Amino acid sequence: MAPPSLVPPPPLAPCVPESPADHSGGGRKFLATFLGLYLVLVIAGGALNVVSDLCAGLLHISLLDFFSNTLCVLSLLGAIVVYVLMAFTPMVPKRIFLPAALLVPGQLVLALPLMIYLYHWPRLVDGLMGGLTAVVGLILLRWLRGEWKPRWPLVPEQRLGARPFTFLNLALFVLLNLCVALPMLGLYLTGCASLAVSHFTEGFVHLRPAGIILQARKYVRADGRTVVLIPMSHIADSDFYESVSGSMSSNSVVLLEGVTDHQNLLTNKLSYGRAARALGLVEQRANFKPTQGNLVRADVDVQEFSPKTIALLNLVALIHSQGINQHTLQFLRQCSLTDEEQKQLFDDLLLRRNQHVLNELSNRLSQADSFIIPWGAAHMPGLSHELQKNGFRLVGTRDYLSIHFGSKKRNAPATGGWILQRPD
Repeated sequence: MAPPSLVPPPPLAPCVPESPADHSGGGRKFLATFLGLYLVLVIAGGALNVVSDLCAGLLHISLLDFFSNTLCVLSLLGAIVVYVLMAFTPMVPKRIFLPAALLVPGQLVLALPLMIYLYHWPRLVDGLMGGLTAVVGLILLRWLRGEWKPRWPLVPEQRLGARPFTFLNLALFVLLNLCVALPMLGLYLTGCASLAVSHFTEGFVHLRPAGIILQARKYVRADGRTVVLIPMSHIADSDFYESVSGSMSSNSVVLLEGVTDHQNLLTNKLSYGRAARALGLVEQRANFKPTQGNLVRADVDVQEFSPKTIALLNLVALIHSQGINQHTLQFLRQCSLTDEEQKQLFDDLLLRRNQHVLNELSNRLSQADSFIIPWGAAHMPGLSHELQKNGFRLVGTRDYLSIHFGSKKRNAPATGGWILQRPD
């Protein structure tokens, strides 16, 4: 009989320590729960935002605004926490939660161009951004889970990274933010600011890398009468005022801006000297002194303003003279305007004064062929519209550099001569 064969026992498996991904630790479970709750918060906040704006816009019911705003604040705080976590731990899946963390602050940034053109419909812009946030949040959740059916936990622990912290992750995250994200955000905000300035001034003011450009425009009527609108700034480079003064012809009627105060209703002199000195600029009042042409004061007197407007002007003048201190802050806290008072302020400071200079122009059209109106840039769109209503057409533009950016001044504040415009 053959001896029984001896079968060696199977070798023992080597002892390999479990990786952190193989077991469920308390920290990983908490992180997965927090990330899931953040996604829920983002989606719910965006959806509630849409419902709130629809109720307010269609039904004039704003009861949901408080809850919508609360979720928005919580979502923003959660986004900050998630963004910081991505810097310190590779466990957070960046492909999912980087766009998720940027959703809430991103909708505020993306809304800027829309608010420039749709500023009369803030509810519409807010609702669109809320809907976009909710839809993108759902898409990210679908990408995370691989299915539309929600299950808890929304973020499986298997989707988290293995290592809790690495210096390489932190260094790359900080480097990308400093060298890429922040410069891109700065360029985007600068572009939005330039777009807003050009839009709300209808192109009379442009924000450029060289500085702030003010665009003068020449209008001609069929009978040969010409009117030149020159947007002005209360503070600017001294060369700007010299260039504007030098461009005025001796045969022109110059309708000057400047509110008078014959009854001494203003208790403080309104001066921009403090702001000009702080920015290294000069004040228009002291430096814009045209010497050619027939100079005519064509502005209103303070007594034509409403009492509330006069009180507000006194407060502004007080702040200009004393700066922000405990005394002026106390007045600011007490200053509040109703919707009707805000409309009255706008009418007094802009519309009433525009109508006054236009009446002065109309009264003098038979006395001269050339007129120049160097007034504040805010007055230009309204004056331009009224001129074109009365038969004047735009024939040329000229750009002036009013405030330069950078340490090196440009030699010529005017960027060029008159540029002829094609007739309509």
